[in-house]
Amino acid sequence: MSLITNRLKAFSGVLIALLSLTISAFAGHGEGETFDPGKTITSHIGDAHDWHLWGHTSIPLPVIVFSKERGLDVFMSSHFHHGEMAHRGYMIKDNSIVAVNELEDIPAEEATINEELTAQLWDISITKNVASLLISVFLICWIFISVARAYTRNPNSPPRGLQSLIEPIILFVRDDVIKTSIGPKYEKYLPYLMTAFFFIWFNNLLGLVPVFPGGANLTGNIAVTLVLALLTFLVTTFSANKNYWHHIFAMPGVPAWVLVLLTPIEILGVFLRPFVLMIRLFANVTAGHIIILSFFSLIFIFGDGGKNMAAGYGVGIVSLVFTVFMSCLELLVAFLQAYVFTLLSSIYIGAAVEEHHGHDAAHSY
Repeated sequence: MSLITNRLKAFSGVLIALLSLTISAFAGHGEGETFDPGKTITSHIGDAHDWHLWGHTSIPLPVIVFSKERGLDVFMSSHFHHGEMAHRGYMIKDNSIVAVNELEDIPAEEATINEELTAQLWDISITKNVASLLISVFLICWIFISVARAYTRNPNSPPRGLQSLIEPIILFVRDDVIKTSIGPKYEKYLPYLMTAFFFIWFNNLLGLVPVFPGGANLTGNIAVTLVLALLTFLVTTFSANKNYWHHIFAMPGVPAWVLVLLTPIEILGVFLRPFVLMIRLFANVTAGHIIILSFFSLIFIFGDGGKNMAAGYGVGIVSLVFTVFMSCLELLVAFLQAYVFTLLSSIYIGAAVEEHHGHDAAHSY
């Protein structure tokens, strides 16, 4: 009984700490300012040139911009003062870097945007999503190199620590997802599919952590899901055999007049499959973030921008309960979306490399 009581106390402490952290993270509005939930949610799920922590506190990130007229310029995003200042002829507008005519540091509202120079500008800054990508790659490499070294040191020992966590997942993805979908040739595509699974899963989990180095919506960025889907498309296309393309352009056993309708649909399907992969991952991950952030926003909507914090904390308790439920559900979704992406990619690749045995079987009789 005492153990259960202690765990309940610990769980309650975590809930209170999470509520306090959430309120402090969202409370970046001055007294008397109207809380805009749409703008707040959009800023949290979108990319940024700094890593927001709480209130007006954030981690500055490198701004790297290039244009033929001004050349390469590198500085920290803290010079923008959260978008309130223009620095070295640049400022932030709608979360993007734009060029201005004034080269000195002036308030953003006094700066004049140079549309022609902005159109020629190359923004290759280390944004929040790029930083999150680098962090996740480092974590993935560190985890799997550590596990590999443990196997090398003790090849005959049972798995322990990270090994006992990672090994069942690797075996599940390899045997029940990739191997069953592709068949005997699965080993050729194992590195890409396994990497895609763990990359999506790890970044989904990091996106659910409300504090640094989590909180970035990397797999909810359509540019990232586009690249992942494009990789699957390229692997499928360049691995496809003659049998696959024969079924795409002239499906065997189908009358010629039906092929007039069927072939364009099959060709369209080749491009729709990666498009569906991209949209599914992007939409599901982003929707989860929006729902959780919407529950948090209720605290400030009912709290009237800090004027009625008693009501805000009252609603906060209810919002926190729903948030905890959604967070638990998102833990499942984080794994499920990685699983679905890997499964569908494996099915597409398996269909592209499948050999046609019908003709050979007919002659064997």
